[in-house]
Amino acid sequence: MGQITLTDIKKSFGAIDVLHDVNLHIDDGELVVFVGPSGCGKSTLLRVIAGLEKVTGGSIDIDGRRVNDVTAAERGLAMVFQSYALYPHMTVRQNLAFGLENSKMPKAEITERVGEAARMLEIDAYLDRRPGQLSGGQRQRVAIGRAIVRRPVAFLLDEPLSNLDAELRVSTRAELAALHARLSSTMIYVTHDQVEAMTLADRIVVMRAGRIEQVGTPLDLYNTPANRFVAGFIGAPHMNFLQGEVAERTGDSAIVTVAGGVRVHLHPVEGSMEKGQKLTVGVRPQHLVISADPTSPKVKLRLVEALGSETVIHGEINGERLMAVLPGQQRYRAGDEVPLDLEAAPLHLFDENGMRIFSTPGTQRRLSA
Repeated sequence: MGQITLTDIKKSFGAIDVLHDVNLHIDDGELVVFVGPSGCGKSTLLRVIAGLEKVTGGSIDIDGRRVNDVTAAERGLAMVFQSYALYPHMTVRQNLAFGLENSKMPKAEITERVGEAARMLEIDAYLDRRPGQLSGGQRQRVAIGRAIVRRPVAFLLDEPLSNLDAELRVSTRAELAALHARLSSTMIYVTHDQVEAMTLADRIVVMRAGRIEQVGTPLDLYNTPANRFVAGFIGAPHMNFLQGEVAERTGDSAIVTVAGGVRVHLHPVEGSMEKGQKLTVGVRPQHLVISADPTSPKVKLRLVEALGSETVIHGEINGERLMAVLPGQQRYRAGDEVPLDLEAAPLHLFDENGMRIFSTPGTQRRLSA
């Protein structure tokens, strides 16, 4: 079992409030990712769950047992730090066995657990080496293996890939996903990298300023963000935001002017929208396409990034910045004017407080200058 329930969690350091009334339930076997900008409280929340920090208020329950006053060692959790925290004078085998030896576990069982973890992580060839003789990726596997041998109720991982280079991060991320599938254990994973969150998580917890902004599956957050913050944080490259105004509203249809005069026809329209209402229109760069209509609004390009499989263009439309991800190799250069079309592109409309009004389903619409 590995159910974790947080109820009205508060954490303060002196007069500074870091966590504000955090409520969350994590099911047994889930891989939940805490994501958010630096300083949002995600690592503090993980340390509170681990028992490394005491809560100021609220309740932490693990498998139905309140653990607020239970020490970190007795909570049955295993934490993996970004710094690896390996003992440099010990071999890999000794690092894996150290915690088990301290708990007076029989030697035969220690040998079995160490061997099983080493085979699972493919580090059995390095058991007699010291951490200084290993690569960053190998050291990270040892740190994870040290957690696995304990057979914990849940794994807590605090930005475990942050010290790896880009290529190794990708491969290790895939290994972590496969490991979770094999173990079927509860994992809580902290990162500021939303790509890691999208690719690893069963559910993502988006945090800002010590509060949870939204909890959901990666595609829930991508398709129906609760507010502008979540919309801008989830997805890479980040969502375009254009200033808009409701020009007309009739029944379940509306016309919204975007970016200083571009008129977008929306149908059907949900939620409360009134003529003259100011709003923000969000559109993801991947949903913008080149228009075959020469009268479509044109984006003047400032920068073109040729990535081989795709081309990222940065430009302006009526003074507002816009980014688009186009498939393949496009022959555009800075200074070109490119007609872009929003037809069939999902749009996200946000009110003046940044809350989502509704998201269009991406059905056929018209765009006019």
